[in-house]
Amino acid sequence: MSQDSLYEQAADTYGSSLDRLARAYELDTEARRDLLQDIHLHLWRSFAYFDLRCSLRTWVYRVAHNVATGHVIRQRRIRNRLVSIENIETMPGSDQGELAASQTEALERVSKLIQRLKPLDRQIIVSYLEGMDASSIGEITGFVAGEHRDEGSPDQERPETVVRRRRTSCRVSFP
Repeated sequence: MSQDSLYEQAADTYGSSLDRLARAYELDTEARRDLLQDIHLHLWRSFAYFDLRCSLRTWVYRVAHNVATGHVIRQRRIRNRLVSIENIETMPGSDQGELAASQTEALERVSKLIQRLKPLDRQIIVSYLEGMDASSIGEITGFVAGEHRDEGSPDQERPETVVRRRRTSCRVSFP
């Protein structure tokens, strides 16, 4: 397939997902439009190097997340406020306020919390919210979940999930 036809197929299939991904990475409407435009531009350019070693879906999400992560890192105003998913604090609110919150307000709150995550944590959460399973998320991020038992605790009944980096055959790189 040609670069243009691959891009058209990806844009048709994943366009709304890319919109949501851009929203997760950028809250400001104008900056989000710029980010989405950058994602589409990089995606189109990337298809010149797409060699079918991974699925179209994996390629699209890798390119999109790479562009969005670069966008976040360049935003120095946000950089100092990024936290890991383990350290994120939820904003306290009264029970009445939570019950009265509209769906739009709840989505804005989630978006703001996602905005505070470090890029890799953000990538994992956004992929999960898009309904991807652990295997798909692993293909995109290059991480894989595995099981690990602490041999020093014989009474431990449930395995602990360990996430580790792995090499994948799908590499998104540009000259």
